[in-house]
Amino acid sequence: MFTTTGSRGLYKAPLSKGLLLVLNGLTVMLTLLPQYQHMFEYNLQAITQHNQFWRLLCGRIVCLDIKDSFCSSLLIYNFRIFERRLGTRKFASFLLGTWFLSALMDFLLTQAFQFLFDYEVEELPAGMLAPVFSLFVPFYNSIPRMPVTQILGQIHITNKSLVYIVGLQLLTSSPFMWLLALSGLISGALYHCNFLKMQKLVFVPAWVSRLGRCTLEPVFSSTQPVSETPIGMGATLDIQRQQRMDMLDQQLLFAQYNEARRNARLQPQAGLLQWTRLFPSLRHRGQNHPTAQPRPHGQAHASTQQPQLDTSPASEEQVARLVEMGFSRIDALEALRASNNDINMATNFLLQH
Repeated sequence: MFTTTGSRGLYKAPLSKGLLLVLNGLTVMLTLLPQYQHMFEYNLQAITQHNQFWRLLCGRIVCLDIKDSFCSSLLIYNFRIFERRLGTRKFASFLLGTWFLSALMDFLLTQAFQFLFDYEVEELPAGMLAPVFSLFVPFYNSIPRMPVTQILGQIHITNKSLVYIVGLQLLTSSPFMWLLALSGLISGALYHCNFLKMQKLVFVPAWVSRLGRCTLEPVFSSTQPVSETPIGMGATLDIQRQQRMDMLDQQLLFAQYNEARRNARLQPQAGLLQWTRLFPSLRHRGQNHPTAQPRPHGQAHASTQQPQLDTSPASEEQVARLVEMGFSRIDALEALRASNNDINMATNFLLQH
């Protein structure tokens, strides 16, 4: 999957795991018991004319369509990265705030649609669809776009393409799904930019968070995955050596970055990060080097010096790609210089620090 959410499953994402299990379980139950599906229909006419306000809760939680449930589950699984970054409480506050805002936006958009086209929308697709669409706002703004491959040399496939394709599939699943998508995007943008200080008005209280941490988190929490390596599974000795070199290379960069960060507190730097103290990469050491020849006695001291960092200038395309992700030009240049113009290593280093 072309995502940036990592491969650690649902570790540190108990709310996402709970939503996936509970909502999909209820969808399966209602599929097996169709006589109760009418209680979970998102019927706007019944809410406004018959004052059945309980439908706002039942009709905007559980999906009645298996396809909608499957697509929304894929999106929730990919958006679990925000629960890891923000924490479960802030992630739940975002979903709660966008749930209330999208409920209001649903009625406003249906009234506007009726005014413009003289058509009354009686029922909308059921499920927690608008809050799921609202997560596309932080996904678009905060997740960097990294190219993966190209189709026919012109169509670029990035790490975010599959998520947008699943969202498009969900968007076209029913006639008025576009109305819920628009409602979710508007509510997500309003809550994300803290319009009228909504983040301080609609949020999950601390006592509710503590209660959920004590009662629900032990049920839906996942254990930390064990890192798996292909060593001992038929890999050749050269591949194992290269993997160890890559691991040492990354550990060395992280250690030297932490040391440079401590020194940066004493000496102000021009950029955001102090990259000039980083050592050259270990990746290319010992590879494709000719056999050492005996040298004169006068050159023995020079041979013990450390190999110099690759001084070839970074290409403007690589710098522009990092700048598009939101990093400053100075830090992009220093990161590329420190990583021997390896844009993948530079990107990972900038993202994690």
